[in-house]
Amino acid sequence: MTIAVIQFGGSNCDRDSVRALESMGFDAELVWHEDGLPEDTTGIMLPGGFSYGDYLRAGAMAARSPIMQSVRDAAADGTPVLGVCNGAQIGCESSLTPGAFTTNESARFQCEHVHLRVENAETPWTQEFEKGDVIEVPIAHGEGRFEITDERYEELEADDRILFRYCDADGELTEESNPNGSTGNVAGILGTDDSVAVLMPHPERATLPDVGSTDGEDVLTGFRA
Repeated sequence: MTIAVIQFGGSNCDRDSVRALESMGFDAELVWHEDGLPEDTTGIMLPGGFSYGDYLRAGAMAARSPIMQSVRDAAADGTPVLGVCNGAQIGCESSLTPGAFTTNESARFQCEHVHLRVENAETPWTQEFEKGDVIEVPIAHGEGRFEITDERYEELEADDRILFRYCDADGELTEESNPNGSTGNVAGILGTDDSVAVLMPHPERATLPDVGSTDGEDVLTGFRA
């Protein structure tokens, strides 16, 4: 299985992602966005960072790279796609998922560990969990507030496409546990098909025991589905 970790100008979590995936036994490859997807690609990761300096809107310029049409085509064929942080912004801007990620309610960059509650455990990305499980992973973003129209939010809930919500250590959804002011405490959502997911927290930074939580490893297991 070859996971293509796509690099854009300004990506800075690409090597972290490769290291995390390789530590789990995946064959992960850095792919410069101008070079196109390798023929043997079996999964795609859009990593975090600040593609093109977050000019216009975070992820907006990277979303217009020609490789993103290939990513959309691969996703339509069932290839697992995971967008993390800036990759989540790119995923939304590319219409892989609805909504948008915008400036934190605090208007500050926030880097801290957060708790997430598993909202849908019947997806490749949450197959190792039970619904309601609480995991701990870090965030590092200035534009992580998930925004969506009321109508589309209701559709996400009705279709069970909310993957994770920010919560406290006991799994309660509180205002204090929502680090960026996201609508409905949403931290991660699914595309039309559950093989496509975007989330603002960083599972790749929670895979190695020497850096704390390893809860992110179970999220990345979704590439095996």
